[in-house]
Amino acid sequence: MISADTVPTGGTSDFGPEMLHAAAKGEPYACFVGPDATIPFMAMPDAVTALLSLMEAEKDRLSRVVYNVSAFSLSAAKIADRVRAAFPSANVSYEPDAVRAKIVDSWPEDIDDQAARTDWGWSPKFDAARAFDEYLVPRIRARYLEA
Repeated sequence: MISADTVPTGGTSDFGPEMLHAAAKGEPYACFVGPDATIPFMAMPDAVTALLSLMEAEKDRLSRVVYNVSAFSLSAAKIADRVRAAFPSANVSYEPDAVRAKIVDSWPEDIDDQAARTDWGWSPKFDAARAFDEYLVPRIRARYLEA
């Protein structure tokens, strides 16, 4: 999950949020994974919606007790492209950290959430474009403009 309202705290999947925050502050960012590292992301509002939707789903329509939900998968390079589009002076480089990069590389690049879509109508509102253009970039930019 990726939130526009919390500051990244060094988590293994924080390379995306860290890139955004650094760019918004005008600071260079050395990404701890390589440019091809790809994992699934979801905007925090979609995560909340998914939980609430599952709680409200008709129990007789549920085929399992655990569901995967997903929104979009992006590589570090694709995130950097989106960051540079929003912050043209962003300075992103890659300095993979062996331990953290190995963890990210062990994760799936995408998640199959077909059961959630079929059983209770899951569908994210934020694909990559909307997540960045309508949620992440405006709110993160505003955080540092107000500071």
